[in-house]
Amino acid sequence: MKLQSLPRGFCPHLNFLLTLLLVTGSVIPVAAQDAATRRSYQNRLVRVERPEPLLADYPEFFQPVEEEARFEAPVLVNDDNADLSVRAWRFSYNARGIIEMPNQLRSSDTAVIMVHPWGIDDGQGWNTPEPAGVADFCTPTKNHLAAKHTRTVVAPFHAALRGKVRFVMHSLPGSEDPIRRKLYRSMRGTPTDEERRQGAKELTAKLTSFRYQGQPLPSQLSLSHDTPVIDYFRQFPGLDAGAHYNNDGFWSLPIPLTTDVQADPDDIVIYDSEGYDLLRTFLKSNGIRHVLLTGYATDMCYCETTAGFANLSKDFNVFLVADASLATFPANNTPRYATNAHISFAALNQLITQVSWVRHASAAQR
Repeated sequence: MKLQSLPRGFCPHLNFLLTLLLVTGSVIPVAAQDAATRRSYQNRLVRVERPEPLLADYPEFFQPVEEEARFEAPVLVNDDNADLSVRAWRFSYNARGIIEMPNQLRSSDTAVIMVHPWGIDDGQGWNTPEPAGVADFCTPTKNHLAAKHTRTVVAPFHAALRGKVRFVMHSLPGSEDPIRRKLYRSMRGTPTDEERRQGAKELTAKLTSFRYQGQPLPSQLSLSHDTPVIDYFRQFPGLDAGAHYNNDGFWSLPIPLTTDVQADPDDIVIYDSEGYDLLRTFLKSNGIRHVLLTGYATDMCYCETTAGFANLSKDFNVFLVADASLATFPANNTPRYATNAHISFAALNQLITQVSWVRHASAAQR
C-alpha cells in the first residue's frame, strides 16, 4: 500500500500511525507459503448483544474496557491436540468495534514471558536511592503497588501454567553478569544448587554494599528572560534517572528478579543487552509458536524491550495478558487508567487476553 493512495482529508493522526506501522514493519505482506499449510479463515463477525466489560477482574489495577460495539469471530488459532484455551480480542476502527475470538493452543508450543519483574525495594537490597532517586515505577510507593500486583495477579497466573507450558521466562536489563549467571537459568544453561547458593551470597554483598544516596532536588535554577520555561525543564526535568539522583553505579548493579514473582529454578531469564535475535532463535529452536506476555511497563518496556511485543509479534502468535501488566502512572495514584489506555491502543494490532480467559485442559477437568 502506498501512502500516496490515501484519500484526501485522511486523518493526519491515523496517517502518522499507518506510516509508523509501515516503517517499523508491523504491517507485513503475507509471505508465499505452500497451499497445504494454509487455511481459509471466514472473517464472519456476529454482533454480541449486551456484552459485559472486558478486563474487569482486578479493578484496583485495571479500569475495565467498554465499547459500543462488540463482535464474535471464528476460532483464529486452532492447533491439533490443543489443551490451552485462550479467548482474546482486538479493536478495529474499520469494523467499528471490538472483535473477540476463541483460540485453541498446544501448551507444548507456548511460552509465558514476563517483561521486567525488577527486584526493587523488595528486601533483596536493590533500593530506590534517596532522597530523589528513581527506578522501575519511580517511587517506593508506586514500586510497592506494582509488587502487590505481581503477588495478586501475575505470580498465581504463572503458577497455574508452570509445568504445563513449555517455558516460563522473565526478562531483565543488562547482560548475563557473573552473579546472575550463578542465580538464574538462562538460554545458555542452568546453574547448580551450589552455584545458586554462592550467587545469592554474592548478590546480597553486592547490593547491600552500594550507597543508595543521591543528590537532593535543586534549590535554585538559572532562568533566562525569554525562555524561562525551557530553562526550567532543562534543569529540572520530570524524570532524571542519572547519577545525580541515583548515585553513580546504580544501573551497573545486577538487577534481580523480584521475589514477588515466586520464580521457579526452571524459569529462564532473558537479558535485554543480548538482543532479540538470540531470544527468537531460542524460542524457534524449541518449537515455540505462541507467547503469553505479562509484565511491566505497558507503555514502555512491555512493548519496546528485547522481549517486548513489538519484537515478538513479528515471529510468534502473541497474546497480551492485559491484566497481568501495569503501565507507568505519573501524576496519578492508580495505574488503572494508564494501563487501560495503553492496552487499548495496543489492541489495534495485538490480541488481548486476560488471566481468567486462559484455561488449561487440566483445570477445566477439575
